Amino acid sequence: MIKVGVIGAAGYTGGEAIRILLHHPKVEIAFVQSNSQAGKPVSSVHTDLLGDTNLYFCAEWHTDVDVLLLCTGHGEAANLMQNHHIPDEVKVIDLSHDHRIGKWTYGLPELNKEQIRQTKRLANPGCFATAIQLALLPLAAQQLLCSEVHISATTGSTGAGQKPTETSHFSWRSNNLSVYKAFEHQHLAEIYQTLQQLQPSFNQQVNFIPYRGSFTRGILAAVYTDCSLSFQQARQLYEHYYRLSPFVLLSDENPDLKQVVNTNKCVLHLAKHNNKLLIISIIDNLVKGASGQAIQNMNLMCGLEETTGLLMKPVAF
Repeated sequence: MIKVGVIGAAGYTGGEAIRILLHHPKVEIAFVQSNSQAGKPVSSVHTDLLGDTNLYFCAEWHTDVDVLLLCTGHGEAANLMQNHHIPDEVKVIDLSHDHRIGKWTYGLPELNKEQIRQTKRLANPGCFATAIQLALLPLAAQQLLCSEVHISATTGSTGAGQKPTETSHFSWRSNNLSVYKAFEHQHLAEIYQTLQQLQPSFNQQVNFIPYRGSFTRGILAAVYTDCSLSFQQARQLYEHYYRLSPFVLLSDENPDLKQVVNTNKCVLHLAKHNNKLLIISIIDNLVKGASGQAIQNMNLMCGLEETTGLLMKPVAF
């Protein structure tokens, strides 16, 4: 059994990690740490886990584990690594953005699977970045990104974290829609890093317009760029690139978010409009966009089949 500790376990990504790990056949949860909820039952915060676990949040944590999941806020993971000695043999997966840019192994399995298998320090990708990169990887791998990329993408309110803010408050978010961080979202840096890893000559603008959606979880990204391939050629390119990626699926039909909510899937839909290739990419921001992908990476790092513990049912309705 793999002993896993979760630091920052009271938030959305920590709670999602606990939900998945409780049903993972190869995992024993060693501890779940939270500064704000220490001493409380996990099910008193993540109330859906009532009857599923008797775990309590603890204030202290230790390194007598095989894997540490850092579900802390941005900036906190880097401080933790600087101020604590974590033995080299303990595998650390950081779900924040602290180590994504040119520091630790970048944990996008559809890009870096072999490096992930070998690493002990892994930076989990951002949620928007995951959906957008999975839409573009096959084109970059064949040096086919030759013009600007345009993206409109909408995320659920859980993408803003558990701490209440004006724009995540129910009475503001409900029946509402708004743009934020247009052209300057923090995930752009890792998107550029990945595209240039595959296509070093890529120097085009990535025009990203993020939206706050009036729902709790999921991301829908509509991505388009110039492409000389026919629809059939593009479809074959994507099928070939993702042939060994169990969680990336191509759909002939225009997809909707409920197909992926509560799953580790990314569903892609391709359409050709004159010289433009449109790629629609949908994921659950808390699963494939965060904790599910972290556990997919953990499986690879620990020598397990990458789908272990991640074959979950979508909500459907």
